[in-house]
Amino acid sequence: MAVIAGSNLFSNLTCPAAEECFDTLAEAAGTRIERIVSFGQSTPAGQWYDQLQDEWVLLVSGGAGILIEGEQAERRLAPGDWLLLPARCRHRVEWTSPGENTVWLAVYFAGGAS
Repeated sequence: MAVIAGSNLFSNLTCPAAEECFDTLAEAAGTRIERIVSFGQSTPAGQWYDQLQDEWVLLVSGGAGILIEGEQAERRLAPGDWLLLPARCRHRVEWTSPGENTVWLAVYFAGGAS
């Protein structure tokens, strides 16, 4: 099978400082692979992510704190750390590294993860 598309995960990381950037890298049959670039952003106060798909997320660079509903403390993520968040697992990004890009690789797929 020939390679149809390819690039470098770290190319074109420029985003407006006030926003996160979401780039779909591949998508097929209910699965989406996405690169997310954060620059000090967090989930707004009182808001939670509550997704209909499972999410596997890898922190590639930078740092972040993720709070999962029902847990007492945030999980601090460093490069190489990953989480599997089942569908409907409410979570929020408490912080991302200020002053540097935090690069995430997220894979969203149909439920049933264990």
